[in-house]
Order: sequence, then structure tokens, then C-alpha cells
Amino acid sequence: MRADADKPAAETIERVEGIAERLAFKSRFALVFGEISHQLARTTCERLIALAQESDAPISVLISSPGGHVESADAIHDIIRFIRAPVTTVGAGWVASAGTHIFLAAPKERRVCLPNTRFMIHQPGGGAGGPATDIAIQAKEILRTRERIARVIAKQTGKSYEKVLADMERDFWMNAEEAVGYGIVSRIIESSSELS
Repeated sequence: MRADADKPAAETIERVEGIAERLAFKSRFALVFGEISHQLARTTCERLIALAQESDAPISVLISSPGGHVESADAIHDIIRFIRAPVTTVGAGWVASAGTHIFLAAPKERRVCLPNTRFMIHQPGGGAGGPATDIAIQAKEILRTRERIARVIAKQTGKSYEKVLADMERDFWMNAEEAVGYGIVSRIIESSSELS
């Protein structure tokens, strides 16, 4: 009996989510919310490509993420830079780890955040198992990823590579104002009307 009682509520939620998706598309918004995974990357990249195919009008990517899978973040980062439509990244809540990597895909003048957004950069992590040679290979790849991400952050913020590497040694948190000072964010906004 309980399953039947929940059915109308589930259908209502699906209908509301469908409406929200259509409105976000019409408003030219893509959402990166939650942990970054292959599925989130696929959905986000599909949305960005569809929006860019529809027109060259600006797209806003709203990001609130603790981070996640680096290679999935790479896909979103690269698609943002690949499409012809100009993209503005908008930070909300927290933009951490691989989420910061996505945020930095937009040119500095199109990187904004809401007042209570916090940002975090750090070195990538990972678990390794198996034979010693496989562990050594995985460790080498993590170090290469750390260097690559540090170069992206340095290039996009104007900070030296050495400073970024030092800051990434541990979780390096910044509030919105500090992120502006660091060069991650160009400006803090309070309203969607400030996006244009």
C-alpha cells in the first residue's frame, strides 16, 4: 500500500524535475552539482554541446561541488573551452578540488561567484593496489596530474607555478573575497542580472 501512496509523489517529483530541466535549458544554464563523476560529466557535456549547437548565445555553468573524478572534470573543462558559445562559470556554495578545475575553464572575466561561495585547491589523491609496479605507475600518474592541475591553476590565476604547488600541499580554502585576490574569481555577484 505504501508503494502506491508514494507513486503520485514520485511522478510529481519527476514532472517538476523535467520542468526544471527545460527551464534551465531555456535559460542557457548547465548545472554541475555534487560529486563529479563520469555520469555528471556526460550529462554536463551533453547539455553544453546542445546549448552551443542551438546558438552562440552565452551559457552559464553553475557549480557547487566538493570535487571528484579528475578525468571527468577534465572532460567538462575541455568542453567548456571547446564550444564556440562563451561560457561564464558561477560558483555557489562550495567549489572544491576538481570543481575548481572546471570553474577555471572560463576566461577570468567570466568567472564569478555568489557571496558565500568557498573554494578549495589541493593535490589529487588516489588509492593504489596490486603489484608494486602497478602502484609505482599509479603514483607517477598522480604526480603528473598534480603538476598538470597546478599549471592550469597558475596559468588561469597569474600565480607562479611554485606558489600554486606549495598551496596545493594541503587543502587550501578561500572565501569569495580571497578567491578574487587569488585570481580564481573575477568578481562576486548577488543577482543573475549581474551576469550580463
